[in-house]
Amino acid sequence: MINGKQRILIVGDTAKSLIDFRGKLVQELSKRHNVYVFVPKIHDEKFVLKLNEWGVGIFESNLNGSNVSILSDMRFIARLAGIIIKIKPTIFFPYTLKPIIYGGILARIFRVKAIVPMITGLGYTFTQENGIGLIKKITKQLLKISLAGKGQCLICQNSDDPQTLKINAIIPVSQFVHVVNGSGVDLNHYAATQPNLNSISFLMIARLINAKGVFEYYEAARIVKMLYPCVTFKLAGSSGKNVDSIDETLLNKIKSGEVIEYLGEVADMRTHINKSSVIVLPSYYGEGVPRCLLEAMAMQRAIITCNSVGCKDTVSLADRPNGFLVPVKNVSALVANMEAYIEHPQLIAQHGHNGRYWAQNKFDVEKVNKDILRIMQL
Repeated sequence: MINGKQRILIVGDTAKSLIDFRGKLVQELSKRHNVYVFVPKIHDEKFVLKLNEWGVGIFESNLNGSNVSILSDMRFIARLAGIIIKIKPTIFFPYTLKPIIYGGILARIFRVKAIVPMITGLGYTFTQENGIGLIKKITKQLLKISLAGKGQCLICQNSDDPQTLKINAIIPVSQFVHVVNGSGVDLNHYAATQPNLNSISFLMIARLINAKGVFEYYEAARIVKMLYPCVTFKLAGSSGKNVDSIDETLLNKIKSGEVIEYLGEVADMRTHINKSSVIVLPSYYGEGVPRCLLEAMAMQRAIITCNSVGCKDTVSLADRPNGFLVPVKNVSALVANMEAYIEHPQLIAQHGHNGRYWAQNKFDVEKVNKDILRIMQL
């Protein structure tokens, strides 16, 4: 147990992820310790108000976690170094790859007592879909340097990522890695509701990038709508620039509304989940544990997702089944599972009920945060 009031520096790649995914943890930490956050510029005033209410110190960056920019990254490194020198954190808690890589190296240089990086998914760096590439090689080497040395206490969000890191010689085979159940989900905020079984609708929640399976969802929706014209399909997520953004042709098809209703980026998904029968995420991105699926489970919705890293952790197929798993990039399997729900709507209710059970017993944010506090020895 670490005694006394600590100075905790949390570094992430978006303000939204900080509040939405780790807000409860930040709030809990700030009750007993001095907490500071370093995130890209916060444009939503309500995020600032929440952090001020919790007594959290705010530092802002211009980091773009999705794109490659040497100049932007150098500015981030310089700014972070200045913050570490200024507040002298006793615990350094970075999440996502760039904060972990750059922050971990700086924290070691400035001899921060406890470094607790949390990998929330390995993303493109370790997927074979996009080839090897020089950038991936450099990223892997930097990650290896960042995670080396004493004082590291590594957290992953699924059981596959530690093995991937060891196979790629990023960390020693003998190294112990803490595994927590994703970011958790607030069961009070995402309250259970009954799905509409009379008018079946499917919803996908994801950034419009290839590895999230946007094309596969669109194609499955197109095929199913020809067979079941009354079934509706929706897609919520940002379409900003990214190294893996879908092409303009597919984007225009989606925005046309002929097959899918495109909702754009949505601040609060509860209303749209509530109106949907089934949540779909055919991702092969390299997730930690997809938060949108946890929110869906908490709200008592059946899910269809891929048998891929992170995604597969959300579906139980034997004990209390709560959805279907499909192979990556397999449109026909996606169609078949959609048809199963359309033809047997009672499955939607049954799987949704079981999903809420798993949200309560495995993914409750209070339980996940308790594990993280224990790992931090707080």
